[in-house]
Amino acid sequence: MTVATAAESRSRAAGLPGYALFAGLLAMAGLPIYIHAPKFFVDNYGVSLAALGMVLLVLRGIDFVQDPALGWLAEATRKARGLAITVAAAVMAVAMLGLFAVAPPIAPLAWFAITLTALFSAFSFLTIAFYSQGVAKAAALGERGHVRVATWRETGALIGVCLASVAPTVFALGFDAPFALFAVLFSALCGVAVLGMRGEWFAAPVASETGFRLILADATARRLLVIAFLNAAPVAVTSSLFLFFVESRLAAPGWEGPLLLLFFVAAAAAAPLWGRAAQRHGAKPVLLVGMSLSIVSFAFAALLGPGDILPFALVCLASGAALGADLTLLSAIFSRRMERVSPDASRGFGLWAFTTKATLAISAGIVLPLLGASGFVSGEPENTAEALAMLTFLYALLPCGLKLAALGLLAATKVEET
Repeated sequence: MTVATAAESRSRAAGLPGYALFAGLLAMAGLPIYIHAPKFFVDNYGVSLAALGMVLLVLRGIDFVQDPALGWLAEATRKARGLAITVAAAVMAVAMLGLFAVAPPIAPLAWFAITLTALFSAFSFLTIAFYSQGVAKAAALGERGHVRVATWRETGALIGVCLASVAPTVFALGFDAPFALFAVLFSALCGVAVLGMRGEWFAAPVASETGFRLILADATARRLLVIAFLNAAPVAVTSSLFLFFVESRLAAPGWEGPLLLLFFVAAAAAAPLWGRAAQRHGAKPVLLVGMSLSIVSFAFAALLGPGDILPFALVCLASGAALGADLTLLSAIFSRRMERVSPDASRGFGLWAFTTKATLAISAGIVLPLLGASGFVSGEPENTAEALAMLTFLYALLPCGLKLAALGLLAATKVEET
């Protein structure tokens, strides 16, 4: 490689750390908020869990429906993307402060609903615009550009999940208002993350008039959306049942937090390794290996019982590492296809977000009722054998089947190099 070529490569790669930082910011506003916010409002304002659960269900329905519309909005505002991103990031920051750092000026349940609606609407818009921006960045990077972008992005996201999951607990060791401190630091990070990608936001995006119909008319894009659904469903199912499995199947209450953190740390550590392997061997074959590892780990989990904490820790390590492959490589493959079908990709990633979030709704609407119908009772020291068998089937064997379907469909799908 000549000096000029090396300099050109470094120039194109400039900004990739900004993608990791912005992805980490978005990840902090996603899953960790679902974990922390309900308990915060129960402990501080006496809101009932039933009421909070109903609000979250309604908000999930809104979030589920609005993603395609936000994809349209992200495309419509592409000529002013820097301004749109800045406004959305400001809304997300203010909503986070309102959620955790401001005493509710109205009924706490209503305040919870208002702040979360604003937070997750801004979060969804930013996620769609951010992923579509990555398509143009990957095209500029040249060969394996989509894998490089996805590796930085998803590693940053997984680190963000880890940090946000433990930050309030760590802050509580030295501060009286740990969640308020978290909200303030998050709001400051919003500004830093937007500035860190200012060169990306204010660069002219690729124009595209491709609508949803043309994207869905592409057979490969449709297949990839189905694969995304089948591949994300196991994560949705296991996330919904993780706490129940550790508490009741493993009989290990108190281990839920450390094991969950181990899972996400393994994913964050593995993501760059999967990305490096994909740059050498191609995204599809490496992703198939990662999916196979996930299937093996789920199958092993089905064999575990009371006291099997160490074996389950190994399951968390393996399944977390496999998640790193899923997040990094499947999004890279879809991004590469969107470069061909819809260069701006906002609507494509609106559909992608819609598809993956559908798995959470289906998990909540089908898996949890099935578990309840088996007679399972959370916190019950002696659940029936039938209830525990249903818990094991739903947590371990159902994800195996879904993952096998995703693997088979991906193996039969021809995709471009990323």
